[in-house]
Amino acid sequence: MTCMSYFRASRAFAVLAASLAAVGVVAFDNSRYDNVAIYWGQDSYGATHTDVANFQKPLAFYCQDDSIDVIPIAFINKFFGTGNSPVLDLANICNTTTSATFPGTGLLECSFVASDIQTCQSKGKVVTLSLGGGGASVGFQSDSQAETFADTIWNDFLGGSSSTRPFGSAVLDGVDLDIEGGPTTGYAAFVTRLRSHFNGASKKYYITGAPQCVYPDASLGSTINSVAFDAIYVQFYNNPCGLQVFNSASGFNFGIWDIWARTVSPNPNVKVYVGAPASTTAAGSGYQDPATLANILKTTRNRFPSFGGVMMWDASQAYQNNRYDAAAKSALVAAGGTGFTFPPCTAQAYVTGNNYPGSSQVSFNGYIWESKWYASLQAKRRSQRGLDAQYRVCWGCALGSVVFAHHVGWRELPHWQQLRGVAPWNSGSVYTGGQQVSYNGHLWTAKWWTEGDTPGGAAGVWTDDGACSSNKREAPAEATAAPPAPHTPSRAFHL
Repeated sequence: MTCMSYFRASRAFAVLAASLAAVGVVAFDNSRYDNVAIYWGQDSYGATHTDVANFQKPLAFYCQDDSIDVIPIAFINKFFGTGNSPVLDLANICNTTTSATFPGTGLLECSFVASDIQTCQSKGKVVTLSLGGGGASVGFQSDSQAETFADTIWNDFLGGSSSTRPFGSAVLDGVDLDIEGGPTTGYAAFVTRLRSHFNGASKKYYITGAPQCVYPDASLGSTINSVAFDAIYVQFYNNPCGLQVFNSASGFNFGIWDIWARTVSPNPNVKVYVGAPASTTAAGSGYQDPATLANILKTTRNRFPSFGGVMMWDASQAYQNNRYDAAAKSALVAAGGTGFTFPPCTAQAYVTGNNYPGSSQVSFNGYIWESKWYASLQAKRRSQRGLDAQYRVCWGCALGSVVFAHHVGWRELPHWQQLRGVAPWNSGSVYTGGQQVSYNGHLWTAKWWTEGDTPGGAAGVWTDDGACSSNKREAPAEATAAPPAPHTPSRAFHL
């Protein structure tokens, strides 16, 4: 396809999309709480079954109703193949056996997928390109190599132009990083370069990532901490912190990812999705029946403001599992797609110097925390002498496995409660005019200097600003993390 014909086709599709929008097609809204993202391209069902009739269908097959909102196409599983070009694999849809490659490269020519992509986009769905997958050969040797690769992805799949566009005139809506191994060098530079292309573009582009639930993620942790992502699809399967331990005292850790989203991520509005396997054969662990998943999604949605919806692996498995995706979508819609109500705080404030038995509950920095076992400030000080005890005990030990976790263990409770990120009132602290505290579920502002005067008390030195109901971004905590536990590759690409 020539550059001129590509631009003509792109303009024609833009006109078509605008026309469809005018007749009521709802555009994707990343700020919602009820989005469903589902990977397509690897025929996970076909990799685990023999009934060919039920193998992965063409992309447009999965865009016939409103259940799915985002479809990452999986995968670019090798960054630099023949001719230094990326390698695309779409299992039974487009592969080296059934499809040609562009001359001098190993890049598949899958232009017949273009109409399917455009059909899904015309129905308000976002279609992105996923890079990586379990067992993929990915990574960069330098930032400059990563930036050059970003240019290639922009030109071959997004809003640029080249003579080697696998999907022809179709313009994908962004890039997903499902990096599960290889060097971590360059990914921040890659994302930054892509965003430089996005600036001034005529359409919205998205950057998403799919880290493991173990915090921090070994492959993407430093990247998602340094550059803005629009959403992350946390893989709560094939991991010790997966959905199978949702009710465990020290297992399911969505709360930690909510803390990351609201205090560490460069984008404070980043959405965090619960990643789930779409059937028992889609992953080694983590699968939950539809009713259990619905309860997990509803509960998590009502407890964490960063919640964005559910991600599934993958479309072929979901459809053969009695439309697992549709059941999840129904549960999310019922829970509410917009709005978040911050519950009042019910636990006592954490007090420096106290010892806490296992299962003790305290409030700290806008969250309710529960001790995993006996928690002693003195034991912590012996191991980390000179650190601020109150700050490190709750934030440090909660944010993954930290260096003093064997002394003090706190977890953010599933029953999440928010205090607007304002520290609770402490009877022994001195406050000056204008300082804010939380007390009995309300936000209070000091009128002048005060010490020991209870908010709402007879002294009248505190102004009641009402129930805690909004989010205040705080500075990120410092935590020294131990190496994350090994995990089973979650998405092995299927040849």
